[in-house]
Amino acid sequence: MTFLAASRVNFQARLARADLLSARHSFATEVLTFYRKIAASQKEFYERLPKIWGKHPVVPADGNLRAALQLPVLLDPFADFLSLIQSAAPSPLAVEARRLRGKKKDVWAAALQSFWKNGLKEPVVVSTDAARDTAKPLQEFLSRAFLQPYAEFVTGAMLPPNLAMTVCRCPRCNSLPLLAVLRVEGDGGKRFLQCAFCSQEWEFRRILCANCGEEREDKLPVFVAEQFPHIRIESCDTCKHYLRSIDLTKDGNAVPLVDDLAAIPLSFWAEEHGYQRILSNLLGT
Repeated sequence: MTFLAASRVNFQARLARADLLSARHSFATEVLTFYRKIAASQKEFYERLPKIWGKHPVVPADGNLRAALQLPVLLDPFADFLSLIQSAAPSPLAVEARRLRGKKKDVWAAALQSFWKNGLKEPVVVSTDAARDTAKPLQEFLSRAFLQPYAEFVTGAMLPPNLAMTVCRCPRCNSLPLLAVLRVEGDGGKRFLQCAFCSQEWEFRRILCANCGEEREDKLPVFVAEQFPHIRIESCDTCKHYLRSIDLTKDGNAVPLVDDLAAIPLSFWAEEHGYQRILSNLLGT
């Protein structure tokens, strides 16, 4: 079983792809413009990490990605990130960033540690109870966006795990998959799942639901829109979940994380047909 370990994350490719798709799809311009600001901040943080990491080993001693965070390298950059979101994000996200920015650093540390330990392991359940804490999803967004380059930096230093079988969760950190990616393999394509937390990819069977394990082909319809010929909705009629798949055999210039953000109409289509995404991307598109 193949596990693709990222060496150095190409944030410049993400930024360039966001620019291209923003010009190509006017309905995604606002989303991609906001994402570009986040990605630029992530790029700067990612490139700073080797300089500010210190003498601590990058790879956790027990090989567990979700081991303790190196908080000394996180808190000052997190303040900068909150300032960016406060100035660039739509309300109420900007309001939440401002509120959190006014808290003490131990509050920041607790929020980051909680997400690092538990985030993206379970699907988000939307509550109908208006009395519930509406700030929680906003806090999770802030932690998720900020910690992504940190997670990618740590996993880039780790050796890939040995996989004996197909697994539905990231073998590195036990997170849910964000995407499927079809990569060129011989005369066809090999399917991988991409982790929503650390962005690593692992090989996954072509005919298999990544949510419930359904393997009957007639229960796993695939849908493609003319507007996005390289993006597939891989659905399951057993559990009514779907995974978005970026087909690099059809568009080798696609950047999966970014192309996924731009495919907004596919989310509307899936909802209208009763399918729920296993896990939403960072911006919920």
